[in-house]
Amino acid sequence: MSGHGHGHSHGCGCEAEHEPAERGLEYGLFNRIDVEKLQCLNESREGDGKLVFKPWDQRLDREKFVESDTDEELLFNIPFTGSVKLKGIIISGADDESHPCRDTTMSFDATGREPEQAFRLNRDPTAELEYPTKIARFSNVNHLSIHISKNFGAESTRIYYIGLRGEYSEAHRHEVTICNYEAAANPADHKVDSVIPQTNFIS
Repeated sequence: MSGHGHGHSHGCGCEAEHEPAERGLEYGLFNRIDVEKLQCLNESREGDGKLVFKPWDQRLDREKFVESDTDEELLFNIPFTGSVKLKGIIISGADDESHPCRDTTMSFDATGREPEQAFRLNRDPTAELEYPTKIARFSNVNHLSIHISKNFGAESTRIYYIGLRGEYSEAHRHEVTICNYEAAANPADHKVDSVIPQTNFIS
């Protein structure tokens, strides 16, 4: 809990670090990705797409990155271990033409239908620019697809960090049992013309 505010002083000059530390907690959804099932299509080296989903304090790490292979496109298929309300995304690359730019889209699947949201990205080598999502469309997400279609002009696209901000809730297996009750008593004793069962909608 962070209800203590910023009024304390350690004499360390660390006041500017508080906000990023709190953002680091908000950007903890990488822990909720089912990494074994995460896919990155058109990555130049297998498995690199998983490396860009990392802790906030490693967002500037240049050792781990993914680079596209045959063209600029990258497609991430990201399954979560529960339900996610996605509030914002950061996509960070190098300060050059390999950084992703326009026509970056997000959707719930990769079936080719219209994406839920599209972004025009700016260069963001320091992972500071957050793109807010349309929360109503991303309020109950179990799987997210991110499609990078263009960069700023390089032959391949390179990404160092993708940050996902939002809330997570455990996956609950809702089992709905529908019962037909048959009265064993004499129907003549029950003068009920119709029975309207109570309906529960689970969304």
